[in-house]
Amino acid sequence: MNKAGPVASARRTHLLCAQGPSCFYAGTEAHPIYVDHVRPPGRAPEKTPVVMVHGAAHTGTCYMATPDLRPGWAPRFAATGRHVFVPDWPGHGRSPQRADFPSLGTADVANSLLVLLEEIGPAVLLVHSASGPMAWWMTERRPDLVRAVVGIAPGPPANLLKDLPDDPAAVAALRDDASAGRPVHAVEGRPVWLSAEFAAASWANTPRFPQAAFKDYFASIVPESPRILNERFNIGGRGLRVDDPRNLHAHDILIVTGEHDPRHPREVDAATAACFGAEFVWLPDRGINGNGHMMMIEDNSDDLATLILAWLDAAGG
Repeated sequence: MNKAGPVASARRTHLLCAQGPSCFYAGTEAHPIYVDHVRPPGRAPEKTPVVMVHGAAHTGTCYMATPDLRPGWAPRFAATGRHVFVPDWPGHGRSPQRADFPSLGTADVANSLLVLLEEIGPAVLLVHSASGPMAWWMTERRPDLVRAVVGIAPGPPANLLKDLPDDPAAVAALRDDASAGRPVHAVEGRPVWLSAEFAAASWANTPRFPQAAFKDYFASIVPESPRILNERFNIGGRGLRVDDPRNLHAHDILIVTGEHDPRHPREVDAATAACFGAEFVWLPDRGINGNGHMMMIEDNSDDLATLILAWLDAAGG
C-alpha cells in the first residue's frame, strides 16, 4: 500500500486539501491501518500535520473524544490549524486483524506508520506509552519524515531497559519494580485481554480520571498482541532499540509525564528525555497535579493540549 512518486503526491494533495472529516487506509500490505483524518476548519494557516498514535490495548478513540463525551485532542489540535491523523494500530479498532496477530511486533506497527508518513509528508509524531519505542525507531530511520516528537508517558527504547528473562515467574517477581516498568509477561500465541482491574489500577487510578465514565472507557479496550507487550518490557531482550540515541538529538522532542503513572516515575521518563536530548515536563513542576497515564482523556485534557500546542508553536513544529 506504499504510494510513490506522482501517485503519492496526488494522494497527499487530496488528503490535505479536501474539506470535512475523512477516513482511509494506509500501512503495509501485511499490516494495514485505518486512519481518521480531522481537518482544520476553513483555510487555516498551514502548520505541520500531527499523527496521534495510541498505546497498547487502545485505539485512536482515545484522541477523538473522552469517555465523558468532551472533544478529544484530535479536534482540539485541528481547531488550531493543524491536520490531525489518528491511526489504529494493525489489528486494533478498525484496522484488520490478521491470523498472525499474536506475533505482531512493535517494528511491524512502526513500519505501517512510516507508510502513513510517506503518504502525508513530514509530520509531528504524538505518541503514547508503547508507541514511544516506535517513535524513537521511526525518527532514527526516517528523520526526513518526522518534524518533532511529543511523547506522552512514552516507553523508552530498549537500550534503556533491563534485559528481562523470558520467564513468567521471574517477570512476576518484578511486577512492582518501576525501574523495569512494572513488567507483565504475556504468553505468546494468543491475543491478550486485559482486565477491568488492570485498567483501573494502571490507567484509571488518578484524581483526574473521569471515573463516572470508566465503564465506557473500558469498552474501548481491545485485545493486544503478546509480542508487543513483551517487547515493551524488553522480555528476552527483544525490545525495539535505536542504533544511536544521538541520531535523534537534532529533532525537537517533548516528553510529558504526570505523577500518578505507576509505570512512569519521574526518574524513568527523565532518563528517556536525557537519552534523546529532549525537553522533559514533569507536570507537578508546572503546578499541574493529579495526572496519570491517560492524560489525553483526564479532566484537564484541554489544558494539557494547550501546553503541548504552545510547545509545538515555539518549536516551529
